[in-house]
Amino acid sequence: MTIEIKVPDLPESVADATIATWHKQPGDLVARDEVLVDIETDKVVLEVPAPEAGILGDILQAEGATVLSRQLIAMLKAAPVAGEETKEKPVEAAAESGAADDLSPSVRRLVAEHAIDVAKLTGTGKGGRVTKEDVEAFLKGGSKPAAAPVAAAPAAPIAPLAGRTEKRVPMTRLRKRIAERLLEAKNTTAMLTTFNEINMAPIMKLRKQYGEIFEKKHGIKLGFMSFYVKAVVESLKRYPEVNAALDGDDIVYHNYFDVSIAVSTPRGLVTPVLRDCDSMSLADIEKAIKELAGKGRDGKLTVDELTGGNFTITNGGVFGSLMSTPIINPPQSAILGMHKIQDRPMAVDGKVEILPMMYLALSYDHRIIDGRESVGFLVSIKELLEDPTRLLLDV
Repeated sequence: MTIEIKVPDLPESVADATIATWHKQPGDLVARDEVLVDIETDKVVLEVPAPEAGILGDILQAEGATVLSRQLIAMLKAAPVAGEETKEKPVEAAAESGAADDLSPSVRRLVAEHAIDVAKLTGTGKGGRVTKEDVEAFLKGGSKPAAAPVAAAPAAPIAPLAGRTEKRVPMTRLRKRIAERLLEAKNTTAMLTTFNEINMAPIMKLRKQYGEIFEKKHGIKLGFMSFYVKAVVESLKRYPEVNAALDGDDIVYHNYFDVSIAVSTPRGLVTPVLRDCDSMSLADIEKAIKELAGKGRDGKLTVDELTGGNFTITNGGVFGSLMSTPIINPPQSAILGMHKIQDRPMAVDGKVEILPMMYLALSYDHRIIDGRESVGFLVSIKELLEDPTRLLLDV
């Protein structure tokens, strides 16, 4: 029985997709639910499993091809039921000759289809193994004697830049989409960045004092991101313009707090969304971030988890960045950049002290957010993080 392998139903916001990676090739044995192919959209990577065990037949859409929802991309020959007669008799005949034992599944398939005597094939693979190219060459013109060696021509002089190579690979759909959105943000917003710095000693002391107890109770480590998210939410309440967005000539003020968290993945940067952060505890935030980050690295994020968000937090400090100017994630109006925590000499009450300091960067759309709101918002985050007790007292 032959089964059609089709593209899964694509989300409404996704028009088409790209064949990213075929994990199996024609002639390969496939187990039930084994992943056959990865299909990449603008937002997520979809895995297409085998509906039944069997042998993969023709691949109709190669890697890099653009496909639509429910489009046929391959054929799968289901494994014969117990007691059913098999039709692969040419393969059996080849096996009896003792030469088919070392053949790959794809080569066996070609041999079976064209009833070729394996003994007549000359293998050019490793250890004299017959390859798929050997079979195709045999079908085109039969085995041909090797051409007589040609006298070696005198070696050409080596060019000054000889030995340099280049590698050209097409951009993935996700990388293309990232590039489009970043360029859109630069070209369509009046983006401006303001900076401040934070003394991280109070939070570091708090984590050291309660980190072990927190992990025992909640089953997860107390990180910095939960404090950042809490401080952002409280500051968004005080400055609703930063939580708003432009829609044509209208300003849309959001009465909820969905925060996007920038996550670096092998395929590029994604921004999954933490929803209703105002109702989440520090432990809830840490667990949600860990789960989304894991899904991002494994390519398991859904479209819903990547859609929406009123404000974005990105932490370049995990890679060692000391200062940067983050780019807004449209249609949002602002993004907060966190950076590396580094010991620096600071003046405290007329004395020099070595403190763990971190730069903050807020990039915002000046069309909707004025300097007063942007600076006030950043100062609010600074005050809340330097005195985390205020997060609990709401002052």
